[in-house]
Amino acid sequence: MFFGKLLPKEGNFFELFNQHADRIVEAARAFSNLVLNYTDSHLREKYTQDVDNAERSADRVTHEVNRLIHTTFITPIDREQIHTLINLMDDVADLIQDSAETMALYDVRVMTEEITRLTDLSVKCCERLRDAVNMLGNIADPATAEAALKTCEEIDRLESDADRVMRSAMSKLFREEPDVREVIKLKAIYELLETITDKCEDVANQIEGIVLENS
Repeated sequence: MFFGKLLPKEGNFFELFNQHADRIVEAARAFSNLVLNYTDSHLREKYTQDVDNAERSADRVTHEVNRLIHTTFITPIDREQIHTLINLMDDVADLIQDSAETMALYDVRVMTEEITRLTDLSVKCCERLRDAVNMLGNIADPATAEAALKTCEEIDRLESDADRVMRSAMSKLFREEPDVREVIKLKAIYELLETITDKCEDVANQIEGIVLENS
């Protein structure tokens, strides 16, 4: 009995994954509100701060997960899978924050239709990511495992949609924008937003591997 008390208990990794996914969605929705209200300086500042707060909260969860990896005797899935998943998820939160910061640093004045479309796709990807993460704790159930895989497929489709929007946005930008400075600014923003969906796809691929290996 005494020896059993000395062994670190299984960390609640799935709950921490869920918490991090919630923070990702918070950041994505705050960024979407930032884009929608960009002309209002007060709201722009508010939503930028909301993005920062969500990203910092996500960082704290990431640090806790990485700490638990080294202190937990038994983990529910492979330690490397846990480490890779939480750090990929943290990359998503970081990219959302980077997008908000870059718009401020580059003094972007106008939100283009392409920024709005890429933002919408990013939010949808983040929401589907959260749905898939929420299923990880119950993938021993075949129906849940199948639903998780289907959700990952949805993320893949959204990422493909973002690729198409990105290519169209770049083509339009280089054909129609005469100001080189604006080209540089918008190109950077488009690339960051498309990278959010790329990273969501990386998370989805990692989840697919976890599901297939552990269900």
